Amino acid sequence: MKTFTIHNFELQCGAILPEAHLVYQTYGELRADRQNVILYPTSYGAQHTDIDWLIRADRILDPTQWFIIIPNMFGNGLSSSPSNCEACGLAEQNFWFTHPDNVKAQEKLLREVFGIEQLALVYGWSMGAQQAYHWGALYGDRVQRIAAICGTAKTTEHNQIFLESLRFALTSDPTWTRSRLSDICPHLRQLGGIPSLLS
Repeated sequence: MKTFTIHNFELQCGAILPEAHLVYQTYGELRADRQNVILYPTSYGAQHTDIDWLIRADRILDPTQWFIIIPNMFGNGLSSSPSNCEACGLAEQNFWFTHPDNVKAQEKLLREVFGIEQLALVYGWSMGAQQAYHWGALYGDRVQRIAAICGTAKTTEHNQIFLESLRFALTSDPTWTRSRLSDICPHLRQLGGIPSLLS
């Protein structure tokens, strides 16, 4: 597991993170021509260790043939999140992460760390699939294929209600002061945080 730091990273919500940390894991070997790259963004609530079971020689993503990169989504508790970054706020402070924020950080990681200009595939499930769609929209000339599994290009009303219900369960706690996650969940920092329910 490695961390890529982006200085003065401007988010779509208008906030600027002095240091945005994108935690990622790689599998396999990058070929000299850099044409064997698969990007595998995390889904909602997942970290790279939750989704790397697909990466095996006998599985869908074969690391003996492909160089696979799993970037952890902002807000998942490993990459910059309200639980591990003082500069990250909550929705009450007009702070949130978006898929374009994640995709732009991922593009920067690929280009600056690995010199990768082309992706053979963006493979994603659920919110990972939504990031794959955004890769196609933002960098369509740099993505050869997209495998968007169980994901929509736009979050449905049903999903929005589901996500709001999780957020409501947390913010309904009488000890929450509308400021930090630690107000209602002091153990989150030790656990590595939770997805950005409150961001």
